[in-house]
Amino acid sequence: MSTPVDDPLSRERSHLSASRSALRAMREGVEALDISDVTANWVNAEVLAHQIEERIKALADLSDTPLFFGRLDYLHAPGAEEAEGAEGERFYIGRRHVHDHDGDPMVIDWRAPVSQPFYRASKKDPMDVALRRRFGYTRGDITAYEDEHLSDPAEAAVTSKLLQQEIERPRVGPMRDIVATIQPEQDEIVRSGLSGTVCVQGGPGTGKTAVGLHRVAYLLYAHRERLARTGTLVIGPNRSFLHYIEQVLPALGELTVQQATVDDLVAHVEIKGTDDATAAVVKGDARLAQVLRRALYAHVTMPTEPVVVVRGSRRWRVPAYELEELVRELLDRDIRYGAAREALPQRIAHAVLVQMERSGEAPDDRVQDAVARNSAVKAAVKAVWPAVDPAKLVLRLLSDPEFLAVHADGILDEDEQKAILWVKPARSVTSARWSAADAVLIDEATDLIQRTHSLGHVVLDEAQDLSPMQYRAVGRRCTTGSATVLGDLAQGTTPWATRSWQEALTHLGKQDALVEELTAGFRVPTDVITYASRLLPHIAPGLTPVGSIRENPGHFEVRPVSGPKDVVEACRELLRHEGSTGLIVADARVPELAGALTEAGIPYLGPGEETTQDTRLTLVPASLAKGLEYDYVVLDEPRAVVDGEPDERTGLRRLYVALTRAVSGLIVTHAAGLPPQLASTTLR
Repeated sequence: MSTPVDDPLSRERSHLSASRSALRAMREGVEALDISDVTANWVNAEVLAHQIEERIKALADLSDTPLFFGRLDYLHAPGAEEAEGAEGERFYIGRRHVHDHDGDPMVIDWRAPVSQPFYRASKKDPMDVALRRRFGYTRGDITAYEDEHLSDPAEAAVTSKLLQQEIERPRVGPMRDIVATIQPEQDEIVRSGLSGTVCVQGGPGTGKTAVGLHRVAYLLYAHRERLARTGTLVIGPNRSFLHYIEQVLPALGELTVQQATVDDLVAHVEIKGTDDATAAVVKGDARLAQVLRRALYAHVTMPTEPVVVVRGSRRWRVPAYELEELVRELLDRDIRYGAAREALPQRIAHAVLVQMERSGEAPDDRVQDAVARNSAVKAAVKAVWPAVDPAKLVLRLLSDPEFLAVHADGILDEDEQKAILWVKPARSVTSARWSAADAVLIDEATDLIQRTHSLGHVVLDEAQDLSPMQYRAVGRRCTTGSATVLGDLAQGTTPWATRSWQEALTHLGKQDALVEELTAGFRVPTDVITYASRLLPHIAPGLTPVGSIRENPGHFEVRPVSGPKDVVEACRELLRHEGSTGLIVADARVPELAGALTEAGIPYLGPGEETTQDTRLTLVPASLAKGLEYDYVVLDEPRAVVDGEPDERTGLRRLYVALTRAVSGLIVTHAAGLPPQLASTTLR
């Protein structure tokens, strides 16, 4: 039977097909450009060719990603509500702008102002929208739609079924396409201005990462020229997480955003060693910045001898007291150590030029530069303000007890000094067994010597796990820009985890940032988040528990088992469902469970490896579970997860993270007893 011509679904499919054809035509038009006659030289040609190449990439049609996911039917033409006879317009909202051969829009970029009501319009405030339509997709094809008549008072407001289906849709591969699921309170954060820093506190499944990625994509759309000059950066907790989100930004219309971990930012030396928790906490303390500053500027000494500059037959003498004045003036200006060192020869040269002018000569800038390069001036600067290598400075602090004691006096007590001193001092920078915390110290010292380049905007995800010194390292990358800080205090799983956002923002240098809290949960099923929230009073007493908006309670079970074979059987059960499955285990139990999976013939991947239809199970050490999500999760042995951390509070926070990775179902397996914080009530 043929489909009626006026069938709405058929018409929407036709518009999708026409939009894809229009996008293809836009791409072909760019590919056909001939730039041979419009470039003056090879440099211009290279620049233009690169711009065309980037444009072609941006116009790619991602076949499995919906080109548009919604439609808005306005009551009036935007901006023409008062115009006589103004008719409502229809806009399809999608990941990028598409126009036909006449230039008329077929799809509107989700970031455009006209698209905003798709996320924010409501029955109370319809924003001149008569109808909002959402589309359901299967592998890139429209299979359903859902309408909300916002201007019809008779139609009750209901939770979008398609929205819930999109959130719950089984998935393999990287992070799910999220542009269609943004909610009003999230959209408000996404579209806030570039000049201000925003901190988002949100429990599991509240969409923090979605907000951060949307925000950087929106800012690049609204302030493209400015951010093209200053740069943007997304900072994640580890490489697995960055791989997990790397395909989201292209789906949001952006291809050029850099991604890094904090360790990447401070990679001045090769990391060969690790710190115990005590040493790591002290090294991560912001007081170390003061110790480093003292140690660096201790290299500056006051001159005791004059500088004598010989030029031709004349000798020009700058006395020691005048040199001391120049040095003290530079110290008082509080500029970077390296910048002051570079300025000192010019200051000395200027003092010489003043004497020359008094004697009747007329020296110019070339003479001053020549005097600044004079061997006597260079020798004086080297003696008074020597060059300092940041890695060697940190090496000496960590190796020389007397040097550390002098510069940490009144800042670190004896036990703290002893905690960070190396038992076996390294002979050189290259042979030292640097830890990740040491690299952050070197980055701090590097910035004291030479200012770190600032970006226009930085998105910092999973921020609650950073030390104060790590916050300072990130803050240096956005001193003249802004930041979006994302995290959950309840998920802090390092010994130095953030205690309050105000404290963290102060270390970041953004103490005036706006702090927003997201409490509506979209990802985690109701029964799962309710169970996990039993831990909140023990790990973050002041936080509001996440309330799931999901009508589907999800599959949830706490299951006693006798050994690894039962855990494997739980995985096998969940793999019968469509979508991805994660087996999250205490780090120490990974080898045993890996062996059990292999023996059972079940293929599995590690975090960061992309799942496929044939291999949908990922074996996840609990320490790497943060930020990840799976359709179904088996969480093995909660007590072992807690016991794997240096203290109970950190262990319970790690468990909270592991419990909240599931989108559709969770099975908790345990042979040992459950932690008492969970065992208070028996659930089915």
